[in-house]
Amino acid sequence: MTAPGDARPAVRQETRGDVLVLIIDNPPVNASSQAVRAGVLAGIERLREHDGLAGAVLVGARGSFIAGSDISEFDGVVPDPLLPAVIAAIETCPRPVVAALDGLALGGGLELALGCDARLATPQAVVGLPEVTLGMVPGAGGTQRLPRLTGRAAALDLIVSGRRVGAAEARRLGIVDDVVDDDVVEAAVTLARTIGKRRVGDLPMPPEDEAAYDAFEKAATAALRRTVGAAGEAAELVRTAGTRPLTQALLDERARFDRLRTSPEAAALRHVFFAERAAPRRGGVRPAVQPVTRAGVVGAGAMGVGIAVALATHGASVHLIDRDPAQAERALGQARDLVARAARRGRLDTEAAERASRSLSASAAIADLGGSQLVVEAVFEDPDVKAAVLRSAQEVVPRAVLATNTSYLGVGRLAETLDDPTRLVGLHFFAPAHVMRLVEVVAGERTAPEAVALALRAVRDMEKCAVLAGDSEGFIGNRVFAVYRRHVEYLLEDGALPAEVDAALEGFGFAMGPFAVADLSGLQIAQSLRRRWRATDRLPARYVDIPDELCDRGRLGRRTGAGYYTYAEDGTRSVAAEVTELVLSESRRKGIARQALDRGTIVTRAVAAMAVEGARAVAAGVAAHCDDVDVAMVNGFGFPRHRGGPMWWARQQDPDEFAAAVRAVTEAAHEDDLSELVAEVLRRA
Repeated sequence: MTAPGDARPAVRQETRGDVLVLIIDNPPVNASSQAVRAGVLAGIERLREHDGLAGAVLVGARGSFIAGSDISEFDGVVPDPLLPAVIAAIETCPRPVVAALDGLALGGGLELALGCDARLATPQAVVGLPEVTLGMVPGAGGTQRLPRLTGRAAALDLIVSGRRVGAAEARRLGIVDDVVDDDVVEAAVTLARTIGKRRVGDLPMPPEDEAAYDAFEKAATAALRRTVGAAGEAAELVRTAGTRPLTQALLDERARFDRLRTSPEAAALRHVFFAERAAPRRGGVRPAVQPVTRAGVVGAGAMGVGIAVALATHGASVHLIDRDPAQAERALGQARDLVARAARRGRLDTEAAERASRSLSASAAIADLGGSQLVVEAVFEDPDVKAAVLRSAQEVVPRAVLATNTSYLGVGRLAETLDDPTRLVGLHFFAPAHVMRLVEVVAGERTAPEAVALALRAVRDMEKCAVLAGDSEGFIGNRVFAVYRRHVEYLLEDGALPAEVDAALEGFGFAMGPFAVADLSGLQIAQSLRRRWRATDRLPARYVDIPDELCDRGRLGRRTGAGYYTYAEDGTRSVAAEVTELVLSESRRKGIARQALDRGTIVTRAVAAMAVEGARAVAAGVAAHCDDVDVAMVNGFGFPRHRGGPMWWARQQDPDEFAAAVRAVTEAAHEDDLSELVAEVLRRA
């Protein structure tokens, strides 16, 4: 079959002697489109009807098997032939079909492979079922066939987490039959001539301890059931695998898939999926061709260590610098401990962890950065300190790209202190840097495109999510989050209490409410920012004194045992009568008539405030697109992924009701109505 608008067939047919080889060729990633499914089905029909063929091999072109389904099909009616029909044709064909896996075999790609009679993989193969992360369940037998190969516990882990598995682990779990170092297609051709039919759906379920499985299922799905309904449905399907006829189980699975794929949750998750992939491409800058293989990090605190680990665990040799030799040595140990911890948790295999640990080094001499392609400064957030470090680094690495990890400082102003300002780019990591996905890539006015391209390549290679942000205080994420924090403080004065605000926003999907987050990070951090605003006469028109008063009373958060809440030794929080009285007294002092605010009102005010500031950021060019705001808030600030981000959320609201919410937000901030500006920005999205 031929892809629409393209003369090239999506699936090519070749023969190697008596074996039919079906080559899936649907660039760029061989997504399972209608043309691909039809092409595979046509090949299986030829195999069924041609007496001279002993078997068939499925393989992907250009180093990828099938990297999932064409997600754009999920918004409407999926065109025939459906993937379950293709797999059914493979299973009912009297001749064997072998999948030769190279590169990605994800989602429908893995399900297609599970429908074959055997699976061989190259060492570079990666398999996984990411449907739950997109608000769905596997829809072509993944929840029923995978447990028959791996056991239910391993299958549930892969399905609910959506994690990708390399070839070696896939072999250990039983997903693939063997890993082939040489020509995997030739090995698959040979196997197709010698094996008989081996339908995975006919295999018995591996024995499993029910009590142990119950405990594992509860732990594996606890965090997701509250926000991603597909996790619970996937767990039900995996639990019943092998307990009823396969045809019945497959029909149930497909019915759930079809229902979930059209849900608001799935639509929001697909929006984030596409937005994350589009964000690094804004402005036309493409990642550098050459990867960063040697990097330096100056500043061996927690942030510097995290950045070093993120680079080292993804293939770069990294040298950490701290002016204190003892701290440099401690930081090296901390970095290697983080690598070892990742290995213990299964995030790195043993070989990769050992390689990453060996690639880390540290010293106090900045001259040791020689040969680095990228140098990231991660020192204290002070412009003079950062500028001094960057000037020292420029002498040692005259051709390297220099990056500043800053949350608020202007990249352009720092660049002007260098001999060559075009070399400096902002790389705003989020703590902990080895875990958090978001990196804001910031170009100053004179930053060269080549510097941005190298930064984007480094972020991509670290498997992080890059967002291009304008050179403005707070960039995208902190700018929007600061306004969110300010507006939830307005809610305190207007009628809510901290626990009520937190409960409402946690019910919306945030892992923690804003006041619990403030206590966790420490109230003094936000106070230092407010002091800078006060010193430069930049305080907002409406200013809430409650957090400053808490700091003055020594209630700095969980570290001190008291903040917005009071904390027991085990970390559990409780409502503090002192804080309740402070909130009520502040409303009285300012003459604000408190009103009862229900959860819906709290959520609307808080999230609309984020959308309003996001629209301002887009209008000012700080964010190139509304979707970039969503990517930043989801990946850097815990906005619930299944809600799609504040800008997506805003676009799903009734226009009149949302305009009223915008007016409520601007009135609360003592600002002019911005409903027309916000509506125009959203219309352009």
